[in-house]
Amino acid sequence: MKSVVAALAANLGIAIAKFAAFLITGSASMLAEAVHSVADTGNEVLLLVGHGRSRRARTTEHPFGFGRERYFYAFVVAVMLFTVGAVFSLYDGIHKIINPGHLESPIVAYVVLGFSAVLESLSLRTAIGEANTARQAGHGWRQFVHLTKVPELPVVLLEDSAALTGLGFAFLGVLLSQLTGDTRWDGAGSVAVGLLLGCAAFIVGYETKSLLIGESASPETSAQIVAAVESGPEKFRVIHLRTSHIGPETLLVTAKIGVPAEITARELTAGINATEERIRAAVPIAELIYLEPDLYHPEEADASDPSVAIVSESRRRFRLRASRRS
Repeated sequence: MKSVVAALAANLGIAIAKFAAFLITGSASMLAEAVHSVADTGNEVLLLVGHGRSRRARTTEHPFGFGRERYFYAFVVAVMLFTVGAVFSLYDGIHKIINPGHLESPIVAYVVLGFSAVLESLSLRTAIGEANTARQAGHGWRQFVHLTKVPELPVVLLEDSAALTGLGFAFLGVLLSQLTGDTRWDGAGSVAVGLLLGCAAFIVGYETKSLLIGESASPETSAQIVAAVESGPEKFRVIHLRTSHIGPETLLVTAKIGVPAEITARELTAGINATEERIRAAVPIAELIYLEPDLYHPEEADASDPSVAIVSESRRRFRLRASRRS
């Protein structure tokens, strides 16, 4: 949450400075940027609220806890970013193009835009540092935004990136208005900021909607689970595997496992308990594990089940690593 707190502090200071600049200059681009920063400040507050509420203890009504509250509040952020930031910027920019006014003291706008760029850069640097810690080797930024289960980092990364780009649009709008004497360029800058925020809101909303509905563990994590099940002395085999992220740090694991026909109930119970311990050791976020024993019949595997492909590939990788160690 370090990146969220940094973004909150930066956006609050930027919003105050931009509103002051708007009151002095009357720039539509500055007003759009000020509203954008207010929306971003509110977004960071929502992310902090969602993080706090997700840490509540599970209840009878919510036996799996409240981890997905973080996804819900991240989705609300996307709606806020679009309605408050994008729609207002588009409206104000179009209004300024239709009814151009006068631009006063543009030097004030330049100073505030430069000040805002410094703060946004510091916030973005913090977010990039945290994302680099969480990002898996070989994954680009696009993959990180799509694959990460932590909703706050992509939101802050996209917000700060959009904010820096928006500052460039606002600067161009003010500069062209000053050079040409036509303040419709200032309105065009506001429209550009609105379109930019709309794109950022769509990406945030699309990714958090997927998390809110429920996403499975990554193929790498699924492979670790399969290896943990099949590497024990019990000789268990994974038949089907289902995983779902209840929250960024909580994974639900359900699987049907094939067990030897001659095993006793006492041995089966001990074997399942030991298997669950191995899974948690390999995947610490696997807090909720449910294993259903069955006799293993390869011909009964559902070929249309996506988990079958995961299990087969995970088993192949496990055997390959075992052969290399031997």
